Amino acid sequence: MGTKGRLKKVFPGNNTCQGFYSFYDYIIEPDATRIFVIKGGPGVGKSTFMRKIGEEMLERGYDVEFHCCSSDNGSLDGVVIRAIRVALLDGTAPHMVDPKNPGAVDEIIHLGDHWNEEGLRAHKKEIMALNQEVGRLFKRAYRYLAAAHLFLEEVRSYYRDTGAFNVGAFDRLSLELTHDIFIGKPRQTDNPKARHLFATGNTPDGAVSYLDTIVGHLKKRYIINGDDGTGKTTLVRRIMDAALMRGFDVEAYHCALDPSRIEHLVFPALDMAVVNSVEPHYYKPQNGDVVIDTMTCVKPVAEQLLLAERDTAREMYRRCMEEATDFIHRAKKTHDEMETYYIPYMNFEDIEARRQKVLNRILELAEEVNGRQG
Repeated sequence: MGTKGRLKKVFPGNNTCQGFYSFYDYIIEPDATRIFVIKGGPGVGKSTFMRKIGEEMLERGYDVEFHCCSSDNGSLDGVVIRAIRVALLDGTAPHMVDPKNPGAVDEIIHLGDHWNEEGLRAHKKEIMALNQEVGRLFKRAYRYLAAAHLFLEEVRSYYRDTGAFNVGAFDRLSLELTHDIFIGKPRQTDNPKARHLFATGNTPDGAVSYLDTIVGHLKKRYIINGDDGTGKTTLVRRIMDAALMRGFDVEAYHCALDPSRIEHLVFPALDMAVVNSVEPHYYKPQNGDVVIDTMTCVKPVAEQLLLAERDTAREMYRRCMEEATDFIHRAKKTHDEMETYYIPYMNFEDIEARRQKVLNRILELAEEVNGRQG
């Protein structure tokens, strides 16, 4: 292919106010060319196995998606080469993946075939204790994320409860934006689909956003600015509904804290995105972008007591997020300790040989797909 492919990073799952939330079913279609499900314990090389194949395909000119792990910034939960409809997925907890079409589409690669089971059994007690501690730490993290969500909802209620939010002005803004995006654009399909993922993850290092890898290359972006509670995610949801009614496929990127909210949209057929620019994923406009400010739909509130209440709730939200991040970070450190019991008993030479075989099979599949398309 000549030139290097483009790398896109997303999160298929997240640490949210509802606990661990998964969009694994949207990583790739069930009728894909091939889905390799990687099984095995911590530290056996699943992420490295997938990453090396993804990097090799990038070098060969294929666009590749890295589906990143929200609980470990350095690890991958999956790799997708969409042009040939091939994916590699981590099939272990908490994102259990079992073959839906075994043999025909899905194939299990068990890296546990390459470990010394007797050596691992000698550390059974330590491994089980560390696993239990990881679970405890994540439970604590999820409680703080739930508390953070409560305080953020308190911040959002400020404009509504004070009567500052102008519903009519917001409805007019929604209609004008929908018209601007879709007017004159022919219907793409009679069976539009929505693909759901996360652009931002709540990770051991705090909030990490890969938004630029998702929207940075597109021809145009509509960037929505405004305070929490001024209708931004409602506006995004309305645009998504309008797109689906008009027959456009949509990539919907959900809020890392509250997965019921959608923050960003990508319309591949239009080479365009709608971006909610807000903490922790502010986005700087590029040439040709359109900026929409939902603060035009609210009137100022001068009451200092109400402002102080809102600011206190926002501070409590941030404090809870910091505590949640600390517990996620501690869970990762504990998980890293558990990996040290697996690594000495793995035959990484055999795993590397197996990875090369899988890569060769993917390259063969790529030749077949490219042959059919040619």
